[in-house]
Amino acid sequence: MVQAVRERGAEPAFVGVVRGKPVIGIPESVLAELAESGRKLSTRDLPVAAARGESGGTTVAATLFLAHRAGAEVAATGGIGGVHPGGARFDESADLGELGRTPMTLVCSGAKAILDLPATMERLDTLGVTVLGFGTDELPAFWSAESGLPLADTVADAKEVAAVTREARVLGLRGAVLVCVPPPADTALPREESDRAVERALEEAQALGIAGASLTPFLLARVAEITEGRSLRANVALLENNAAIAAEIAVAAAG
Repeated sequence: MVQAVRERGAEPAFVGVVRGKPVIGIPESVLAELAESGRKLSTRDLPVAAARGESGGTTVAATLFLAHRAGAEVAATGGIGGVHPGGARFDESADLGELGRTPMTLVCSGAKAILDLPATMERLDTLGVTVLGFGTDELPAFWSAESGLPLADTVADAKEVAAVTREARVLGLRGAVLVCVPPPADTALPREESDRAVERALEEAQALGIAGASLTPFLLARVAEITEGRSLRANVALLENNAAIAAEIAVAAAG
């Protein structure tokens, strides 16, 4: 990801919390420490981590909050959080609320395929988030290019994204511009394979009583096992691709 960003004329800045301090531009030598900590911090967790001097990686929500606070305008991730499927207990990621109130441009491969994608799109609409398909008219489903959900607006390149973002800021829109990029074709999972793996992982999670903050990590790990690592390879490839496109957008916006 670092190489992809720098090759396109931008400078990467990983976001996280290091010993209680929010950092935008974490040294690569410290990233391993954050990965080993296993701690994932959402926006609500930031003051507690700061008070206790704790370290942790940041969710999309906390990343957007901290990056915007530091003056950054473009970010990249894999897939956003959203509305979890079914059940009597409503479960919605804090990512959606942050997208609705933070004026950043976020490049992603749609929402994670383990989610209720139609409900997630409805919430993005309600929150006033501008959603763009980057070279696609369909919402990507994280590991898969297809979800069956059409997108109203498609952009052809980074310059067009920068133009849309510029107008959003002129208008004073407070929410994010969400740029949805399909995963690279050579590593993407077919939609049918992804759907089967997610359905099986969800059934296992329900049987084990796994819910809340533990659900997403369990599902992602289980899908990787079910697909014999193919979902993980797709995840790594889409992260690099999204970082490259985010860099192109940042350069276009600065030009």
